[in-house]
Amino acid sequence: MKKKIIYMMCATALLSSCHIYKSYDRPKDIDASALYRDPVSEMDTLAVTDTTNMGNLPWQEVFRDEKLQALILQGLEGNVDLQSAILRVDEAKTLLMSARLSYLPSLNLAPQGTITSMDGGTSAKAYTLPMAASWEIDLFGKLLNASRGAKASLLQSQAYQQAVRSQLISGIANAYYTLLMLDRQVAISEETSKIWKENVRAMEAMKEAGMTNEAAVTQAKANSHQVEASLADLRRQVRETENALSVLLAQPPHSIERGVLENQQMPDDLATGVPLQLLANRPDVKAAEMALAGAYYTTNQARSAFYPSLTIGGTAGWTNGSGVSVANPGVFLAQAMASLAQPIFNRGKLIANLKVTKAEEEIARMNFQQSILNAGKEVSNALFLYETATKKMTEHRAQVAELIQAVDYTQSLFHSADATYLEILTAQQSLLNAQLNEVSDTFQRMQAVINLYQALGGGRE
Repeated sequence: MKKKIIYMMCATALLSSCHIYKSYDRPKDIDASALYRDPVSEMDTLAVTDTTNMGNLPWQEVFRDEKLQALILQGLEGNVDLQSAILRVDEAKTLLMSARLSYLPSLNLAPQGTITSMDGGTSAKAYTLPMAASWEIDLFGKLLNASRGAKASLLQSQAYQQAVRSQLISGIANAYYTLLMLDRQVAISEETSKIWKENVRAMEAMKEAGMTNEAAVTQAKANSHQVEASLADLRRQVRETENALSVLLAQPPHSIERGVLENQQMPDDLATGVPLQLLANRPDVKAAEMALAGAYYTTNQARSAFYPSLTIGGTAGWTNGSGVSVANPGVFLAQAMASLAQPIFNRGKLIANLKVTKAEEEIARMNFQQSILNAGKEVSNALFLYETATKKMTEHRAQVAELIQAVDYTQSLFHSADATYLEILTAQQSLLNAQLNEVSDTFQRMQAVINLYQALGGGRE
């Protein structure tokens, strides 16, 4: 009867330990089939059913401005965050190597010497030159799961490096196109400022000739001051954007050499591929999954702590001391031993550690699921931003064309005394706002491409 009980206990232990050796598998409840809205029915230029993925394009094909490409290369070489991420990868590689070496026995050389003298007699000199070896036998996957966990940490660090790289490329491109937008807005505002200053001089001359009143002159001056204030604010934004871009390049703040907004070419085909590709392409999603894998192996290590550990050790070397007498010359000494340790009562530490690791694994699983949802949200937002910016740009471009004609018509009416000069000023102010909006829409369209490229995991090595 006792033998049957022992056999049943051993069988139970073996069955419960099978999970310890199992490698990580993606949870079945993680769903990536409908991560972002399908905009095909709303916008014919986009397609999400094709496996072609814009995120797989090299960044040189997405950002074609040569000056921008030079800036991205500078950032990849010097950016502090990216260099730190690269060092993290090196650390993870070292830890993985250490975990794999744990399978091998440890060797230590421990020479010892003693001098013994009794009642002032002749001294007896004894020495020992042993080489000690110790080898832990991985019976229940403790070392196996440690090695797998180190591999998951390495993959997580590599994914984090790729995430930093993708963010850096997108950040530099975004800052560069922001500068181009601001340059164009500054040029429009400077031209408008000249027009308004000329308008003020014309209004003052017309007032002296009795053709208008002080109210119209005051309104013209107020509009001119408003344009000058906006121009000063735009120049401030240019300086701050240049400084921010310089920091991304790991350089002191300086003027950035750049092109013009009108000459930029962006990809027209914004293919997103199937949603499941985000699991493979998005480095932040991959990092979250590797964090879950690492937590899974940590839980397995906590389980393996409940099972026996077997350690084989031994020493070999030379000694002239046997513990009873000293003999010269020395003799060769060899010793072997084995120890088996089975935890019985550890004041609840093993159980508590297992509960903690299970909780951490569940947290990592939820973080992985949330990272997938965030990825889908970013793709959806980028797609709709592109659609919205394209529509706004079309409408504002048409508005600018109409307002240019409106300014011409109003000036013609003014010359025929059918309109006031204030109406001319109002038309010019409306034209300025529409031109600035058109430039902003062009930038938003570029920004949507940048956001989508990053959201699809673009910029990978």
